[in-house]
Amino acid sequence: MRHIYLVTHPEAQHHVDGLVGGWYDSELTARGHLQAEQIADVLAGRIGLEPVEVYSSDLRRASQAAERIARRFSVGVQTDARLRERSNGEADGRPQAWLAERRIPLPEYGDRLGHHDGPAGAETWMALVERLYPALDEIVRQPVENQIVVSHGSASSYLIAAWIGMPMTSTDRVFFPLTSGSITTLRRNDSHFSHQVVCLNETQHLQALASDGGT
Repeated sequence: MRHIYLVTHPEAQHHVDGLVGGWYDSELTARGHLQAEQIADVLAGRIGLEPVEVYSSDLRRASQAAERIARRFSVGVQTDARLRERSNGEADGRPQAWLAERRIPLPEYGDRLGHHDGPAGAETWMALVERLYPALDEIVRQPVENQIVVSHGSASSYLIAAWIGMPMTSTDRVFFPLTSGSITTLRRNDSHFSHQVVCLNETQHLQALASDGGT
């Protein structure tokens, strides 16, 4: 029975600084590194000594978390740029307020996936979906039954949509709000071949850090 553990990267410096993420290549904060260790603890307890593969976005905040997790299993990290967050173009790395002043709101109806929200060079949502779906397809084609995928909030939401078989053109309204440092567990049931979302946005492992002054 295949399990995919979808991890949203923990706290990164752009979160603290109030900057737009996207393809801005910020690093994990000190607390983010501690959160990654907590995630590794949880996953090690569930996977044990079974074979596992670790995949990650190539942006540092994701790959740094993936490396800490992978060390727990003595395996390497396979990075893939297709697992990146959606690019905000020229807004990436700028203050959130800068983007808020220029963003063209997503319309309620019409071509929501093809909508361009303002900043030069920004990806449309369809562009994001079109790179995430084949990336996940390649991952699930591998024979290893335990896989960890470290990505970003919006990207991870569409990876879930890909997992449950939602057509790309039907993703214009779907969104799973995911917390930084969360774990979402996906499972393939071998008796009737269903793709299940067993646990969505698990964050209990972050509570001890929150009590010490975390988010």
